[in-house]
Amino acid sequence: MTHRRSGTRQILYPLNPKDPRNLSYKQEDLGSLPKAYQEFYREITRFIPYQRVFIDPLYTLGFGIDASFYRLIPKVVVKVLNNDEMSAILKIAQNLKTPVTFRCAGTSLSGQALTDSVLLMVQGAWRHYDVLEEGKKITLEPGILGVEANRYLRSYGRKIGPDPASIDHCMIGGIAANNASGMCCGTADNSYKTVEDMRIIFDDGTILDTADPNSRKAFLQSKPELILQIESIRDELKADPELTMMIEKKYKIKNTTGYSLNAFVDFEDPIEIIKHVMIGSEGTLGFISQITYKTVIEHEHKASALIIYPDMDHACRAVMKLNRDLVSAAEMMDRASLKTMEEEPGMPNYLRTLSETATALLVEVRAENREVLEKRIGEVKERLKVITTVLPIDFTTIKSEYETYWKIRKGIFPAVGGVREQGTAVIIEDVAFPLERLAEATLDLRNILNKFGYVDAIIYGHALDGNWHFIFTPKFETDEEINRYAGLMNEVNELVVKKYDGSLKAEHGTGRNMAPFVELEWGSKAYQLMKRIKSAFDPQGLLNPGVVINDNQNVYLEDLKMMPESHETIDRCTNCGFCQDICPSKNITTTPRMRIILQREISFLKRTGKEPQRLMRLLKDYDYAGNATCATDGLCAKSCPLSINTGDNSKYLRSQAITPTARFIAQRLSKNMNGVTTFMRFGLGAVDVAHSLLGTGLMDTLATKAHTLTKNRIPNWNPWMPGRGSNPKMPAGNTARGMKSSGTASMNPDLLKVVYFPSCISRSMGPASKDRDQRPLHEVMSSLLDKAGYEIIYPPNMDNLCCGMPWESKGFFDIADEKSEELEKVLLKASENGKYPILCDTSPCLYRMKRAFKSGIELHDSVEFTHDFLLNRLKLRKLPETVAVHVTCSSVKMHLSDKFKAIAEACAEKVVMPDDVHCCGFAGDKGFSYPELNRSALAGLKPSIPEGCTSGYSNSRTCEIGLSLHSGISYQSLMYLVDRSSTPLPLH
Repeated sequence: MTHRRSGTRQILYPLNPKDPRNLSYKQEDLGSLPKAYQEFYREITRFIPYQRVFIDPLYTLGFGIDASFYRLIPKVVVKVLNNDEMSAILKIAQNLKTPVTFRCAGTSLSGQALTDSVLLMVQGAWRHYDVLEEGKKITLEPGILGVEANRYLRSYGRKIGPDPASIDHCMIGGIAANNASGMCCGTADNSYKTVEDMRIIFDDGTILDTADPNSRKAFLQSKPELILQIESIRDELKADPELTMMIEKKYKIKNTTGYSLNAFVDFEDPIEIIKHVMIGSEGTLGFISQITYKTVIEHEHKASALIIYPDMDHACRAVMKLNRDLVSAAEMMDRASLKTMEEEPGMPNYLRTLSETATALLVEVRAENREVLEKRIGEVKERLKVITTVLPIDFTTIKSEYETYWKIRKGIFPAVGGVREQGTAVIIEDVAFPLERLAEATLDLRNILNKFGYVDAIIYGHALDGNWHFIFTPKFETDEEINRYAGLMNEVNELVVKKYDGSLKAEHGTGRNMAPFVELEWGSKAYQLMKRIKSAFDPQGLLNPGVVINDNQNVYLEDLKMMPESHETIDRCTNCGFCQDICPSKNITTTPRMRIILQREISFLKRTGKEPQRLMRLLKDYDYAGNATCATDGLCAKSCPLSINTGDNSKYLRSQAITPTARFIAQRLSKNMNGVTTFMRFGLGAVDVAHSLLGTGLMDTLATKAHTLTKNRIPNWNPWMPGRGSNPKMPAGNTARGMKSSGTASMNPDLLKVVYFPSCISRSMGPASKDRDQRPLHEVMSSLLDKAGYEIIYPPNMDNLCCGMPWESKGFFDIADEKSEELEKVLLKASENGKYPILCDTSPCLYRMKRAFKSGIELHDSVEFTHDFLLNRLKLRKLPETVAVHVTCSSVKMHLSDKFKAIAEACAEKVVMPDDVHCCGFAGDKGFSYPELNRSALAGLKPSIPEGCTSGYSNSRTCEIGLSLHSGISYQSLMYLVDRSSTPLPLH
């Protein structure tokens, strides 16, 4: 019996009623479009909601930019959800002769995902997958991230073949359409070699599923002209031995320049040719709406060595002694590359001591077991022993150590982006040389870079494949600089093609960047065949025009992207797009990349005084799309190679928009925290009473109307709203430090002590009426600490204390710092200047305290404190339950995910931590004001929770409200689970 596992992580784009892109805006924007696009818009909005069709200045700019160094702004952007929609859109585009371009994640580097016409986006949808034959095959839709595909295969010990460095952020559609490879797959395991089947949507909307015999048969009957042309090209090519030999030779090294002509050499069947020529076609021949890969083994045992050679020549000679049968990767880095990373935390100290010519070779060996691994390591050392090294060759099997080596390799490109001069672009070119001539080719490449003034350029890459990346940072502000870049590219291309017969694009795709040079690499005869391929698949030239095939010899110098300065919080951004998937607003408004693009444009327009009407429109629309729906969770910094926190920019913008009235109100509130918390308790209590009297249905209707009519001023109610909170009861009197708890632990003077600060949120908000445990959080914490033998010291005057987080998030930085300073002084005194640890029960508050406090006192989140200090002082039993766990953004940033998991697994038999759920989007009070953000961020939560899971756990009260609402189960602090599963250790 064949094992099959399937799933759909479909995130349907919410139709947001608060989106300011309303119908009146639509009419205004529609009138500014050329008539052909007006007609296209009217035709597609017959079956696609207008909220998924963008024609306004803000979204067309924001969605239009990708990771490349080009800029084209689409006239229309459409979020497409499924095959039927895509097929219908392509039919309309063909009828109206409207060019279209497909976009997945937009992490491509060569300009293949840009257009000034219609951009069709799949991000957020197209997420169905099937794992087949015990993981030996996997069927994937194009909106799935590469890292997700490998996650689905993890339990089978397998992975997909392609392994680009951007695999955590790029999508399957782009991986296949660009024939992306990477560090370990070489040419043996790329998409071309591992594709099994494919579903394709052609220019006229025709759909072919190569795995379905009926679909193949119908396609052959409906497309006789295309089949005839494919067979003609195949036969003509195979009748030319010289051309056939050249094609076979060129694909022995990595090559993504032009179309996959090898498909016509390797296969006879037209369907097989179609399937394989689609790989690397960059959306110019059709849309790959599904692909089935043959998977490869993911070896459990790995070892890596960072080998330092005196110069590039020695390193290249070493590479020539290795092959993929022995090593899985051999990554070379020149001295300039290593310099970009040597000051990063955790890097080996010897990097700073290397000579100016030193070159590193990062070698990885993998095996199915430890014995084979050791044997391969020995063979590598034996082969390389005759070549002089700076340091002895030393392989490590310790994960943390070899991950540091790979951090050097993966961090090079972003590191260059981070240190470049402001306003410069980051260009990463991608060539391949025959391995036997790699050393001399590298020297020639270095000389050309120096000749054109790019002396700071770095060279590194996949040495085992002869595949070099070189990075330089031009500033495209003058004709002189553009001409310098043109001169460099012409000489490099001549070097690669004429002298070394290499590849102009090894793995980044042709795009616009290399389209003018395809004929230079392949020659006139092969290039004419490529043009015939394009014409056969796309007779009207409407699919991603200008990419791969382009008669404009200067297209690579046109539409170059400027990188204007905006603010120090975002200026280093390279538009790579790595931040997008983790953003809670990605499916409803904008992503961090989009926010940065828009802020750069706004800053440029303000500075130059250009297009004042457009500027006003961008500012107006950005207020909701960029500001109001930014959760400022900071997780974008975790996935950003440069650690850019776009939330910091949002907070800065909020600070600049503060009015004197708003500041006065904020200051008054900060001085009267006791009144604020009292008012919150009263309000929540009143709402709870109203709910019990009116019932859920009527309460929901009335609250929704009030929320809408007051334009978000009245918080949005939901059935999981918390009840009235309370303060801890502390009958023991005030002391110099604070208040001691009255628990049984306080009776023993020898017991441990901890200062416990219940946050203002946990003191104000109690459990919801539907929550599993109706005790306030401070009571649960007191129970746990008492069981573990801790005496609690409560800080005095608690109701006036706050960490400052609510003010920081709204841009009141000075008030936030005042509140933090006030709290720090009180906690210092309560802890006797840090003699006792300090515990806070709400992770965002604790994270703020850690960042703001200057004294260095010991601060602990409840999860961290429980893991490190309580578990070994409690007797735990695993409850026979399945529980869901959500790690808050602040906990992720404090590296507590593993501790969350360890605690939960110690307390329950089965723990679920959904991979596709990141920030919950509740974002303090935004879940009340902008509930659509929370709804969008948690769209994938409920499908990820298995049947039988009845409770969930986190460590932030506001986050728990949204998690409960969108999962249908009660989410409370993880401390509730620990308290339920624990008893005191027996006394000896």
